[in-house]
Amino acid sequence: MKHLTNREEEIMELFWEKGSLFVKEIIDKLAEPKPHYNTISTIVRGLEDKSFVGHEQFGNTYRYFAIISREEFSRNTIKNMVSKYFNKSYASVVSMFVEEQKISTEEIQELIRQVESRKNTENE
Repeated sequence: MKHLTNREEEIMELFWEKGSLFVKEIIDKLAEPKPHYNTISTIVRGLEDKSFVGHEQFGNTYRYFAIISREEFSRNTIKNMVSKYFNKSYASVVSMFVEEQKISTEEIQELIRQVESRKNTENE
């Protein structure tokens, strides 16, 4: 999956929250100072080139919509981060969080119990 800029992510968040949008509607929802129409139009077409959004035509204008879900984007972003910065080791990620006291060993044990419970439920 291709990387997104901060502005691209901001626009994707709008699609995920609001659904289909015209470029003018995107601009209306962005904070001041409002970017130029052509700027947002170019960004949205770039998102379309990256296969994040699609469009439907209404006369001379397009209404854009997300093709990829927020969950799929999040999952792929995490996979890419783990691959790039942690040598594909999810254990290294968890270890870092424990060392920095972002998650306790008790919380990890609870997560393990939840996963095991789900596995047992699925196997029944």
